[in-house]
Amino acid sequence: MAEMTLLNRYLTASINQDLAEKIVFLGGPRQVGKTTLALSLLEGADESHPAYLNWDLYETQRMLLDGGLPADQSLLIFDEIHKYRHWRNLVKGFYDKFKSTKRFLITGSARLDHYRRGGDSLQGRYHYYRLHPFSLYELNNKPTRSDLSVLLRYGGFPEPFLKQNARHWKRWQRERQSRVIQEDLINLENVKEVSQLDLLVRMLPDKVSSILSLNKLKQDLSVAYETVDRWITILENLYYCFRISPYGLPRLRAVKKERKLYLWDWSLCGDESARFENLVASHLLKYCHFREDTEGSEMELRFVRDAIGRELDFVVVENDKPLFAVECKTGNRNLSRNIAYFSQRTDIPYYYQVHTEDRDYERAELKARVLPLTRFCELLKL
Repeated sequence: MAEMTLLNRYLTASINQDLAEKIVFLGGPRQVGKTTLALSLLEGADESHPAYLNWDLYETQRMLLDGGLPADQSLLIFDEIHKYRHWRNLVKGFYDKFKSTKRFLITGSARLDHYRRGGDSLQGRYHYYRLHPFSLYELNNKPTRSDLSVLLRYGGFPEPFLKQNARHWKRWQRERQSRVIQEDLINLENVKEVSQLDLLVRMLPDKVSSILSLNKLKQDLSVAYETVDRWITILENLYYCFRISPYGLPRLRAVKKERKLYLWDWSLCGDESARFENLVASHLLKYCHFREDTEGSEMELRFVRDAIGRELDFVVVENDKPLFAVECKTGNRNLSRNIAYFSQRTDIPYYYQVHTEDRDYERAELKARVLPLTRFCELLKL
């Protein structure tokens, strides 16, 4: 089941369709499966296929800068080309010249919409997709508690998930973190304090699910507030972490500036509750990105917190209007008092309280349902 999913990711059909009319950008964290997805469009080819052009290889750089492209290839995959300062102008030239005969897929382990390097010369010529780790519904359209247990333990990145080996997971984590810091960050950002940024990365798993205090981080790292904020933004652009902002609700004294932090790889969280909440956050962000990238909807993942600390973990927002809220609990529990409170004072249409056990019931008068996360993901196809 998992191997089939790996070869046919949830974005494959949409990307294949869009390649017929525009360039496709495929971004996402390092080792999330971008190259595997791209090569699957070449009927399961490997990295030696002539249509796969990796910018990290000198011979590829020389050929592309000389204006050459492989012969007899209708689909071309440019991997990590965003590391070249003028990559957009280079791709634009190829696309404008060959768009009637060739299709172009650009992949990279950073936000390709951010690393423009001197302007967006490709405006109007591309569709952008963000590839996420495995989620419950992608693995199994009838997800089980066993699926959830494995996903919580090893994360949703293909290699450690498929191996399901603790020793391999630890080694993979160390190697991936080193490559994010030593390769991606140094290639793309002007950062001199690499050792301190590496320390920040090691500190972030303990900050997951709570309000992120940049003032506390600046003290721990002995740097300026603006420096910490810039470093976190860099890590967001490299798909290492993401922050969500509060959603201001009418008639409530809601927090407006504080943000919460989550990791793209929730398996790094040592605390069980934080890991579960991070997994739910990642599933909901994947839902928002999928709808944005395939439908063009304006989606946001937010949270709600009032002035005295009552909080809803997540609110999914479309076009500035709330669709539903989600509260996370690791075990069988009664409906959260916060859901009861906010349901009577806000215009959020519906509330879900998700957990890891079996209870499933609805409180219609509060527009709320308590249910297993597996069932929730099946309903929303997360």
